[in-house]
Amino acid sequence: MAGCLEQTPSATGGAPPDSAVTTEGTQVEPLAQEWGAAPTPSASASPTPKKSPTTRPPAKPKPKRKPPVETQLPPPTPPKPPVSGCTSPKYEGTAATRAQVKEALTAAAGRTYWPTSAPSIKVPVNLVKATAWQESGWQSNIIACDGGIGLMQVMPDTAAFVNQRFGKSYDIRTYTDNASLGANYLAWLIKYFGDVYFEGDYTLDTSGGCASHTAPCLVNAVIASYNFGFGAVDTDAGLVIPNPRYVENVRALMTGCECLSF
Repeated sequence: MAGCLEQTPSATGGAPPDSAVTTEGTQVEPLAQEWGAAPTPSASASPTPKKSPTTRPPAKPKPKRKPPVETQLPPPTPPKPPVSGCTSPKYEGTAATRAQVKEALTAAAGRTYWPTSAPSIKVPVNLVKATAWQESGWQSNIIACDGGIGLMQVMPDTAAFVNQRFGKSYDIRTYTDNASLGANYLAWLIKYFGDVYFEGDYTLDTSGGCASHTAPCLVNAVIASYNFGFGAVDTDAGLVIPNPRYVENVRALMTGCECLSF
C-alpha cells in the first residue's frame, strides 16, 4: 500500500507512486489476484447500470488542482525492490484467527478518521475486508518480498506517513494496528480524491457512472491508488485507472468474497 502525499500500499498492499514503473518508465499492471481469491463471475456477468432520476452522471476527471492543505505532506519514499532471490513470502509470529481478523477489520472500518474536517467519511467495512483479502488472504503475519506487511500489506513508509499525518503510533506488525493503518490510508485517499476531483463529495458509489471498474470515479480511484500508488492515478492528465484488473477484483470481493461470511 503506497501512496501519494500520504502513501498508498505497495503492489501487494499499497505502494508509492513510482513503485509500479519499470526501469524503462513503462507502467505494468500487476496481477489482479494476490493471496485472496476473487469470486467466480457468473455467465451473465455484465452489470447493467440502474437508471433512475437520482442516478448521477458519469464522473468526469477534472484538471488536477492543488490539494487541500490538510492532505499535503511529503510523499513517502518509493519501496525498495523485492529482495534478490525472494520467490515467496515469509511469516513472522503467530497468525491471528479469522474471528480476530474480522473483529480488527470491522473496528478499523468503524472509526472516524477525519473527525473535524470530514466526519462524514466512513470507510465501508466491505471495502476494508475485501482489500485485506485481496492483499493477504487475511494472513496477519505475512511479509511479502516487496516489503508489504500483514493483513493490509502496508509498506513501512506508508505506516510512517499515516502515523505522522494523523498523530498516531500504529504498530505495523500488530494485526489490529495494521488493519487501522490500511483503513486510515483508505480514508486519506477518499478525502484526497474527493476534494481534488469531486468537489468534496466522498460518496463511494458503484452504480450509475461508476458501474464500470474502469470509470474515473471515486471508489475506483481509491482502490487503484491503494495498490498502485496515488501518483499513478492522480496524473497531470487527470484521474486515470492504471490497474483495472485489480480494481475489478476488489470490487467483486466487496460483494462476493467468501470472507464476508466469516
